Amino acid sequence: MKQKITIKTIAKELGVSTSTVSKALKDSHEIGKETKDKIQAFANHYNYKPNSLALQLRNQKTKVIGVILPKIVHHFFSTVIMGIESYANEKGYHIMVCFSNEDYQKEVETLRVLSNGSVDGLIVSIANETLENKDFSHFIDLVEEDIPLVLFDRVVDDILCDKIVVDDVGAGYKATKYLIDIGCQKIGLITTPDHVSVGALRRLGYEKALIESYIKTDKNLIIKIDEKQDIKKQIEQLFEQNIDGVFAVNEIYAANAMRIAKEKGLNIPNDISIIGFTDGLISEYSSPSITTIAQHGFTMGRQAVELLIERIENEQEVFNPKKIVISSDLKLRESTKPSS
Repeated sequence: MKQKITIKTIAKELGVSTSTVSKALKDSHEIGKETKDKIQAFANHYNYKPNSLALQLRNQKTKVIGVILPKIVHHFFSTVIMGIESYANEKGYHIMVCFSNEDYQKEVETLRVLSNGSVDGLIVSIANETLENKDFSHFIDLVEEDIPLVLFDRVVDDILCDKIVVDDVGAGYKATKYLIDIGCQKIGLITTPDHVSVGALRRLGYEKALIESYIKTDKNLIIKIDEKQDIKKQIEQLFEQNIDGVFAVNEIYAANAMRIAKEKGLNIPNDISIIGFTDGLISEYSSPSITTIAQHGFTMGRQAVELLIERIENEQEVFNPKKIVISSDLKLRESTKPSS
C-alpha cells in the first residue's frame, strides 16, 4: 500500500520547494518542463490528490487580514493596528488581531489556524522566543505556499517577504547624539537581548554616536533586559555607574529609569537626562514628560497593509519582495536638557 503523501512530502523527496510543487501540479508556465514532469510523475505514482476543501478555502477571498502581534502593552503596536485598520477599511477589508505573547508555539499555532483559509494574508511582528530560537520554518512554509505575508518592526532576512521597518540604527544614533550634544559623557543604554533585532540595531546607532564623539563604549553601561525577570532591578544596576544620560529602547524601560533616578534623589534633567523610544501616553504624561523617539507606528501600519493588499490583489504578478524603511524623529520634552 502506497504511503499517503502531501505537497511537503513531494517537495522533500525531490529537493524542491513546496511552492514549486504546487505550481507544477497546476501546470504553471513558471516551472520548467523537466521539473514539472518529474513532480507530476511522482504525484501520479503515489496517487496524490490535493485537499479540495483546503484549496477551496485558499482560493476564496475572505476580505479579512490577519495581524499577529507579540504583545499589546507597547503603545507602538496599538498605533500600528490603527494604521492597518485605517487603510484596510478604505479598501473594504477587515482585520483579525491575535497575539503570540512572545511565545514561539503560540505563534506557530496562530499562523497555522489563520492561514487555513481564515484570512487572505498576514501582517506579523515576530515573537521574542522565535527570534531567540532562530526557527523561522513556519514563516518560510507560509511563503512557499504563496500566502501573502508582510513582516514589520521585528523582521529577519531569511524570510522572503515584504518588510516594513524603522531606521533603528538612525534612531539610536539620533537619541545618543542629542545626549552627547547637551553634555552627557557617561550614557547608559537600556536595551533588549541581542536576538531581538530592533534592540541590536538601536545599540549600533548608540555605539556609532559614541565613536564619532571619541567616547569609548563601556559594556558596564549597557543593560540587556530579560523581561522574565524584574525589569526595575536590572535597570538599578546601571545607576551604580554614576551615569549622566540614559537611552532606553522603549518607553517602559525609560519610565523605569526615571523612577529609579527619582528614588536616588537625582534631578531630571539637570543631574541625568533620559530619552525613551515610542511616543506613547507613558512618555507624554510622565512627570517630567519623557523625551522620546517617535516611530510613526500609524504610518508603518498603513504601509504594511498597503503592501499586503497589493500582493493579495495582484497574485499573478512575479513577486519581488520589498523592504520599506521609515525614518523616526526625536520629540523633545522635559526629561532632557535643552540643547544650547
